[in-house]
Amino acid sequence: MTSRRLWLASLAAASLLLPLAARAQYPERPIKLIVPFAPGGSTDIVARLLADQMAPILGKAVVVENRGGGGGAIGMDVVAKSRPDGYTIGMATVSTHGSNPAIYSRLPYDPVKDFVPVVNVMSVPSVFVVHPSVPAQTMPEFIKLAKAKPGHYTFASPGNGSLGHANIEHFMDLAGIELLHIPYKGAGQAASDALAGVVHAMTDNLPSTLPNVKAGKLRALAVLSPQRSPALPDVPTYAELGFTEMREGGWFGLVAPAGTPAEVVKTLNAAVHKAMATPAFQATMKEISGVPMAGTPEQFAAQIQEAMARYRRIAQKANIKLD
Repeated sequence: MTSRRLWLASLAAASLLLPLAARAQYPERPIKLIVPFAPGGSTDIVARLLADQMAPILGKAVVVENRGGGGGAIGMDVVAKSRPDGYTIGMATVSTHGSNPAIYSRLPYDPVKDFVPVVNVMSVPSVFVVHPSVPAQTMPEFIKLAKAKPGHYTFASPGNGSLGHANIEHFMDLAGIELLHIPYKGAGQAASDALAGVVHAMTDNLPSTLPNVKAGKLRALAVLSPQRSPALPDVPTYAELGFTEMREGGWFGLVAPAGTPAEVVKTLNAAVHKAMATPAFQATMKEISGVPMAGTPEQFAAQIQEAMARYRRIAQKANIKLD
């Protein structure tokens, strides 16, 4: 009986150690990084850059999977409902964890309860652009035109309730102008019609819009960022133009499903910091005018709460509410 008791005790002790051993070996297989938007956009650019640099650090592939739709809601719902073991993580944005919760009365996920913040990675400016046919070289000139013809000038957004929609509604309220909103099914379609002159204006993240600005196909009038972008040093920020409530562009960070072990979150956070220090990451971040935001999970959680509160105020003031 004594030997049997010893054997059972040893077995029980071993079973307790198994989860710890498994966690200590994380990751044992490739990690899936869900991007809740279509390929080619700013979120996708940042995610693929991060995945490429994290893979050698973690010793396993980080595979990007695009699950677009619903303004990011479909992809984030996939992450929220995934097994909390660190093998499915998501690229959260100020849309999925800031403006969407403020605008949509029903989301398939809870931006706070369903996720564990891992780390915010970077922010990028957004830029307000007009087609060259618009007779305005500066934002004050555009505002003057818009005030002279309320509802005449159009602006494209990736969709009703999108971050681009919310930001321009906020700007219209502050500037005292009325633009006609033309919603599209995604940033790609919105950009295509802006380039073709079908719509007069658009706002989008700078990395995806910059090539068209550099090529003279679109004219930049203002950037949404705390400072001017080195990529567009002659373009003022909204704050410089007197719209001091508009200071921050988009950000991109990693989240994991709620319940993900703290050790896994710590491993991912450390890997992101190391990835961001690589020359390749630094060079690309500079190229797309990114601003590093890496910190602790707690700091990212606070940034999410701040974004939700800010866009709640914007949505209420502009009366933006969608089912």
